[in-house]
Amino acid sequence: MLLALRDYDIVLPTLGDLFSQEIFKKIETPKCKLLANFGVGYNHIDVNAAKSRGILVSNTPGAVTDATADIALTLMLMTARRAGEGERLLRAGQWQGWHPTQMLGLHMSGKTVAIIGMGRIGEAIARRCHFGFGMQVVYASRSEKQMDFPATQLLSVKEAVAHADFVVAAVPGGATTKHLVGQDLFASMPSHSIFVNISRGDVVDEAALIAALQTGQIGGAGLDVYELEPVVPDALVQLENVTLLPHLGTASLEVRTGMGDIALKNIQDFIEGRSPMNLV
Repeated sequence: MLLALRDYDIVLPTLGDLFSQEIFKKIETPKCKLLANFGVGYNHIDVNAAKSRGILVSNTPGAVTDATADIALTLMLMTARRAGEGERLLRAGQWQGWHPTQMLGLHMSGKTVAIIGMGRIGEAIARRCHFGFGMQVVYASRSEKQMDFPATQLLSVKEAVAHADFVVAAVPGGATTKHLVGQDLFASMPSHSIFVNISRGDVVDEAALIAALQTGQIGGAGLDVYELEPVVPDALVQLENVTLLPHLGTASLEVRTGMGDIALKNIQDFIEGRSPMNLV
């Protein structure tokens, strides 16, 4: 990263490139003038530190919205209907055939979903929940959103999750949202409820989540991101009431191509003297 900032005019970082304040402090006069991030999330880049060194930062919103929302619904369904657990059972040769009480899960249609963060992705998740599954949508967000379907904004995150069957974290990463979801929030959720995270791993206090799952404080969880990614705690791996995906939120050819196109458009605008369309 130090060499990239020193030797190149433009750098295209990805999620694994931690451009921290310490990195920028070590470069007094960087050649780099633009970090064209490949992805919508940019909590791995200290934007203020970059700007203090005269470096702009851009990202790729829009392209990831639908794919990430799809993964959220995948995690909701897989966890509620115990799909991962069922597949493991079958692959282990332990399935003994259908019977009336086999692996009973939580029915998703008609339930209540609480969405923490109603940005582009949060709204896309809410739309799928309402139109696809007839769910009641409540949300906690900094501002009220005007949508063409029913969704109720509640005053606090705790109030939003208090009667929710499903809780989905869809907030940006960064210092202001680190450990936004922790012990207090899990204590506010019904004991059968399922928590899903498709935002950033450090939005969740992972130790508190593990404790809530182990003690039955909540019913289950579906995770696509992790606090110390790619490290996944063994305690999570051992739990059957958790669906674990390896950060598949944007992992489709069309979406990754779209992200690349947007990143390149930001670079082209910069080279040609225009302000990149997705500065952060």
